[in-house]
Amino acid sequence: MPNRNRVGETSASNYTHETVPTNFVEANGVRYAYRRFGKAGTIPLLFLEYFNSNMDGWDPAVTNSLARDHEVILFDNAGVGASGGETPSTVAEMTRDCVSLCRALRLEAIHVVGFSLGAMIAQQLTLEHPHLIQRLILLGTGPRGGEGMTFTELSSEEQADPVAFLLAAFFSPSEASQAAGRDYMKRLEARKQDRDLPVSRNSAVAQLAAIREWGTIPATGRYASLKNITHPTLLVHGNKDIVVTPINAFILAEHLPNAQLIMYPDSNHGAQYQHRKTFLEHVKIFLSDGDSVVPDQDSIKSSVA
Repeated sequence: MPNRNRVGETSASNYTHETVPTNFVEANGVRYAYRRFGKAGTIPLLFLEYFNSNMDGWDPAVTNSLARDHEVILFDNAGVGASGGETPSTVAEMTRDCVSLCRALRLEAIHVVGFSLGAMIAQQLTLEHPHLIQRLILLGTGPRGGEGMTFTELSSEEQADPVAFLLAAFFSPSEASQAAGRDYMKRLEARKQDRDLPVSRNSAVAQLAAIREWGTIPATGRYASLKNITHPTLLVHGNKDIVVTPINAFILAEHLPNAQLIMYPDSNHGAQYQHRKTFLEHVKIFLSDGDSVVPDQDSIKSSVA
């Protein structure tokens, strides 16, 4: 059946993570960069990026595998990478930009894959637009007001050697984990043409402020809003995550009414990449429980109309 979610594009079913062209769409004065590929006629998987990353930060082994059965949409939020505008300093504002993209692409129903900061946006998006979201996959993240989520300023190590920093932040010190990290870094270079623009320091600083604001403990009702996210949710975390400590995954699992948690061993913030084959099997099972075909327009209530 035709995919009504596609706006002014040719079919992307023959593209891969490495070959899909970067497209642009404008909404509310912001020009958003995005890439769309995979199986047309399915509910798209909208990928929401982690801190200081762009569309090239996603593992091609993950996105290409998921694209066999689902449409995949990668995008840069406002001010990030090749997108225009300015990066806001709160998750709530970032969520509004995400909604603008969804409206511009006429998305009627989506699954969301959010990693770290992206998964914070995913939570806010689901609270504000519950009828748009079908299923959630939240990677390496925590709830609003979570434990130990008051992050520091950008380190000199990150600026001087981002590869070493990423290996330390995403993978545990064990030999096996570091080897998986080096393989991951090689896969990130698979796309040779039309690569995304780097994230500016100003954008990274704004993102960091947004994460810290998200982590601020509220005076009352610390986790009260989580009960309103009733969507099927898959939580994935590393048992040695030093970026977002594992206790936050357990808090989400405890308070989200319809969530299941998978904790991968000997893994840090990039657990889904270290254990990607197992992770992809878990995602396949999780998504197969739901309807993967775009529903008829009259059968859903679009919250972005």
